Amino acid sequence: MKSVALKAYPRSQVQRAEVTKLRAAGRVPATIYGRQAAPQNLEVNSKEIADLLNHSASENLLVDLTVEKDARSKRLALVQEIQHHPINGKVMHVDFHEVAETETVTIFVPVETTGEPAGVKNGGGTLEHILHKLKIRSLPKDLPEQITLDVTALEIGKSIHIADIVLPVGVEIVGDKTRTVVAVAAPRAEEEAATTGAPAAGDVEMTKEKKEEGAEGAGAKAGEKAPAKADAKAAAGGDKKAEAKPEAKKK
Repeated sequence: MKSVALKAYPRSQVQRAEVTKLRAAGRVPATIYGRQAAPQNLEVNSKEIADLLNHSASENLLVDLTVEKDARSKRLALVQEIQHHPINGKVMHVDFHEVAETETVTIFVPVETTGEPAGVKNGGGTLEHILHKLKIRSLPKDLPEQITLDVTALEIGKSIHIADIVLPVGVEIVGDKTRTVVAVAAPRAEEEAATTGAPAAGDVEMTKEKKEEGAEGAGAKAGEKAPAKADAKAAAGGDKKAEAKPEAKKK
């Protein structure tokens, strides 16, 4: 990732009203932190930071930060986080992470695709973009702004996994290498036909229950076991009633 120059100024305004006035004056509040020095409040020109973002493939920026009245001429930093206004999208705040040229850093990089998959073009499939960002680890100068995957050759049922992505030497993807990044799924009509062809589990259980009920009914019609049980119950009930009467007389 190529670094870009950006001018910053020390900031003393920290109260909400003061920060609001700062933004109205065309400045964006910022903070820089890292291992090199203690955290510091800064401000940058809103137009300059907006122009840098507009000319970048993503919000992953590596900047050569020149801070006014700072003893160091330049401070290498990554744009760690940008807060945008929820309505107009303007930059509201920027966090810079100061790094050294020899320091290994880890960031999330967006994943983009190029080309039309063969399974979509010829088979009516659908391209499914599963992972939109990947965690990348490398030296600051080797960090990619984004990862672009050519999906032209993907047929239906085929996919690209993390392990399939080839990156420059020194750049590593952090995470499970078996995870799918993009895939081409079969047309919806074919998927529905495949799922409707198999009987549901509930249907199998109901069929079994009906068979058991039928077996019991057949036994009852044979007139063997079911009537015997009924007679036994009746006899037991009669004995109990007969025994209860003498006990009542003794009392």
